[in-house]
Amino acid sequence: MKKTRVILIAAVAAVIILCLTCTATVPTGYTGILTTFGRVENGTLEAGFHVKSPVQQIVLMDNREQKTAFVTESFSSDIQQVDVTGSVNYAINKSTAMTLFKEVGTDYYSKLVQPRMLEIIKGAFSQYTAENLVANRQTLSTKIRENLAAELEKYGINVISINIENIDFTDAFTDAVEAKQVAAQKKLQAQIEEEQKTMEAQQQAERKRISAEAEAAVQKINADAEAYAVRVKSEAEAAANELIAASVTDELIRFNEVKNWNGQLPTFVAGEGSSMMPILNMGETKEDK
Repeated sequence: MKKTRVILIAAVAAVIILCLTCTATVPTGYTGILTTFGRVENGTLEAGFHVKSPVQQIVLMDNREQKTAFVTESFSSDIQQVDVTGSVNYAINKSTAMTLFKEVGTDYYSKLVQPRMLEIIKGAFSQYTAENLVANRQTLSTKIRENLAAELEKYGINVISINIENIDFTDAFTDAVEAKQVAAQKKLQAQIEEEQKTMEAQQQAERKRISAEAEAAVQKINADAEAYAVRVKSEAEAAANELIAASVTDELIRFNEVKNWNGQLPTFVAGEGSSMMPILNMGETKEDK
């Protein structure tokens, strides 16, 4: 009975070991590469449960999008040192995972992606001056991604994005840039103040011109009004004189003479030529004398 029990236990253990060595599971998001004594078999294994030979092994290749940060040093076109911090997002194709494993292995990032990427970054940064690097960061990211994608396409690695997260310069260059910016800001401020003064002077001159034109217009209106008043008055006086002249008759003249006579008779009357004849006062009495 003991011998039978031992044999049974051994058989069960053998079956369990055989099941463990003859089966494997490929997780979701991975591709399985089947090897026999280290030799890569044709074909790949999809995610799920698989049966294999006890002498075979399954190497897992991650097909999910992966993100890896990087830090590198580069130089601008004007030989300024630049410290670059960023990240790369990439993924491998399922159909070419076996070829990538054969040619590079599982450590394809450090052997393939990283060296090519750093080389392309240095080349891209060397095309810009230090001052233009920050302003063209998005352009740099796009250019680096395109060049790296073209390099890695034949290996079945898809470069999804390159993100240049920080560009840092030496302290000396940073101080120089800040000093230049301060000088530029002061110059711009001076220009703005000068333009403001010029604009205020022009506005003041324009206000004076408008005021002078308005005053001249008022004076012209007043002069026209005075001239009109004089003309109207003259016309009224002329019309009145015409009426007076038309109304004067000989009877009116004699009437006014009589009305305004003071009761005294003239002492002389005009004769022929220039001789004057005295008029005797017949009404004079001795008492008057």
